[in-house]
Amino acid sequence: MQLSRRTMLAGAAALAGTTATATATAAPASASASASASGSPEGQRHSKDKAVVFRDVRPFGAAKATDLVAVDGRFVAGPAPRGARVVEGGGRIALPSLVDAHIHPDKTTWGGSWVSRRPASAIADYVEQDVELFRAQRRPVAERAYGLMAHAVARGTRAMRAHADVAPAYGLAGVAGLAEARRRLRHALDVQIVAFPQHGVVRTPGAAKLLEAAARSGDVDMIGGIDPIGFDHALDEQLDLVFGIADRHGVGLDIHLHDRGEQGVRTLRGIVERTRALSLAGKVTVSHVFCLPGLSDRDLGALAADLGDQDIALTTVAPSDSLVLPIARLREHGVRVGLGSDGVRDSWSPFGDADMLHRAHILGWVTDVRLDEELTDCYRVAAHGGADVMHLPHADLKPGSPADFVLVRGECLPQVVVDMPRRDLVVHGGVVVARDGVFLA
Repeated sequence: MQLSRRTMLAGAAALAGTTATATATAAPASASASASASGSPEGQRHSKDKAVVFRDVRPFGAAKATDLVAVDGRFVAGPAPRGARVVEGGGRIALPSLVDAHIHPDKTTWGGSWVSRRPASAIADYVEQDVELFRAQRRPVAERAYGLMAHAVARGTRAMRAHADVAPAYGLAGVAGLAEARRRLRHALDVQIVAFPQHGVVRTPGAAKLLEAAARSGDVDMIGGIDPIGFDHALDEQLDLVFGIADRHGVGLDIHLHDRGEQGVRTLRGIVERTRALSLAGKVTVSHVFCLPGLSDRDLGALAADLGDQDIALTTVAPSDSLVLPIARLREHGVRVGLGSDGVRDSWSPFGDADMLHRAHILGWVTDVRLDEELTDCYRVAAHGGADVMHLPHADLKPGSPADFVLVRGECLPQVVVDMPRRDLVVHGGVVVARDGVFLA
């Protein structure tokens, strides 16, 4: 079997099977959510100092509609202040905006011409095609990333952790491009940037110096690492390098770990040890972590306890039933777990859409859920799990929380997860930033 993106990331020659995802037809909206005659909310989108009433909405699909009031970008209790603008919700469901805890906008070809991909059988093959595609792009990273990130906003994303490849082939072009896209979207999207050494830290001369430069630049919030054993073949050397850089410059860490079995577990233990030794609790994330799903319940519990003790966060992109993280079990030990969309139409794969509601749907699909509470929990992971990973407050529609939410037509939250209706209105900090699936630049 030829390796796919999923099997490549799994670090195995092949997976036992593939998992399809179903896309249901969204329920049509008979009318757009619109502003009242008191004024168009689009005119406010660069200002968060005005009160707004979102009238006739159903929080979490409640049977009875109510009004949500936002002042200075946060929900407040009680009646709206005099002179508040009014946005009619038309009985739509109000849901918290979503958080993409793991995405690679620098690699994307979103909005450009179709790219035909060649076969690949190892990470090195994908990396080679990454470089070729980067050099072939006529649009700079900032433009491509902005297009994808704005699309994510229109689909209801309030925040994302964005990984930018750092390697001698690119220098810091990816970091600079994402920083520019973040600046342009600062009114609509909260972004953390990770300088990610896709080509390896030790095996690629110059990569460690670039990570150091990225950490000094002020443009990144975190630096990354990748499979210290399976790809870099230097467990201690890589971890010592990246943890040292993070400690010196006061940035966080987000390490990609695809290695399965004992290699992955050894790496995870090394990450726990260094997090403890350098007092970096709460500043370290490990992404993918394919070694965890295969552990016995006893071994999983012991490792999860260590992760919880050091407040090491994890992210999953729910690639398959055998590789998705055991989220509920990890939560028992206080481990923060977020959901992400990973690569989007890049050299690794033609798939991906940066739509976190779709990703919540995929999470439900690969974990074979069917109960309402299970479907609702998939949405919670997409909304609040990523917020926990990024140390953001929950956008839970309660007084004091960020006024970050979406309005959709539907019957109830579980049905929304299954049907994935259009996001009719997207609000960030009390300001309308997208309407009818279109980003308001």
